[in-house]
Amino acid sequence: MNTLQKILVKLAVVLIAFFSSEPAARAQQIGHTTVTFTDSTRNNRQIPAEVYYPSSAAGDNTPILLGNFPLIVYGHGFLMTWSAYQNIWTDLVTQGYIVVFPKTEGGFAPQHAEFGKDISFLISYIPQYGASSVVPASSVSGRSAIMGHSMGGGSGFLAAEMNTSATTLVTFAAANTNPSSIEAARKLSLPMLVFSGSNDCVAPPAQHQNIMYDSAASEYKTQIYIKGGGHCFFADNNINCSLGESTCTPTPTISRAQQQSATSDLMKLWLGYFLKDDIYSAQRFQDSLNSSSRITFRQKLPLVQPVSIPKALASAQGIAVYLNRVLETVRMESTSEPISTVTVVDAMGSSMLVYDSYPSSEVSFDISLLKAGIYSVIVNKRHCRKLLVN
Repeated sequence: MNTLQKILVKLAVVLIAFFSSEPAARAQQIGHTTVTFTDSTRNNRQIPAEVYYPSSAAGDNTPILLGNFPLIVYGHGFLMTWSAYQNIWTDLVTQGYIVVFPKTEGGFAPQHAEFGKDISFLISYIPQYGASSVVPASSVSGRSAIMGHSMGGGSGFLAAEMNTSATTLVTFAAANTNPSSIEAARKLSLPMLVFSGSNDCVAPPAQHQNIMYDSAASEYKTQIYIKGGGHCFFADNNINCSLGESTCTPTPTISRAQQQSATSDLMKLWLGYFLKDDIYSAQRFQDSLNSSSRITFRQKLPLVQPVSIPKALASAQGIAVYLNRVLETVRMESTSEPISTVTVVDAMGSSMLVYDSYPSSEVSFDISLLKAGIYSVIVNKRHCRKLLVN
């Protein structure tokens, strides 16, 4: 096959992918179904749940879109129902996630251990067996997140302790549970994102989330404090939560919309990186942490490390880089000096590709195996150019 034929074949593939995927992306809506799961290991315990998923048409039991979608199981707060978290499923389903809300332990005397087991069960069960015929197992990817608010956040720590299959843990105003989610945190090493409201008087960070965060052994963990944020504003309006928050101080000094906006942006970037391998999300997450005036934070390790390029590599005059998106190749031309070596370095500073060639003024190499991201191309160990692959 000659070069022209290769170009035409790849162009045809690109066009087919574009025209087949774009209508689905434009038409993505929120589908919904109600499922009762059975855990046979706990005397056939019944776990009713609400399931939201990407669909081509909004409504109940509509067909799920083609594709594989990461799974999120979200635990509700004390005396709160799944319907208080429309902000969560609206945010995440439209981003290509399946979001499941178990409805157990909603009374005045919830069993936190059982709630944690329910969350753990769904994280393991749904990728294997699906959530009814509407959400088959073939639509569920291998990545998953345990998430939760207040009691559900604390129970999320319990679930993560007993189930190592989850990819990440994300909590909102997590409250310590019985058994202790603080003790459970000591045994966790999965990546975790802990949201706190600086004005939370229901589960104050100093007595709850701070200790969970400090106890966790995770290398990749971040705690974000929403300035002026409260306990209940992580969810939509709920009478029971609001009543509890009205009996203590301090109260929130920002609006519910402001708190949810600050939370949503960072939550989606974190999930985009850990559940979808999107390096751009990791970079934007780090940038947002450092630039946002709406939050303060602490973090053990950043999600991405900036590539350390010696100052001697700053100049790349006379070296041009051309990206051919159809053939998935890069061509470099130099008018300043012959090209002998080319090293492609990813955002973490790891060498992804190394080319040693005879000195030449023009070099071409294949990048089809590189994931989307921003790379540094180092020429002759002295000159550096940036390369965007998408």
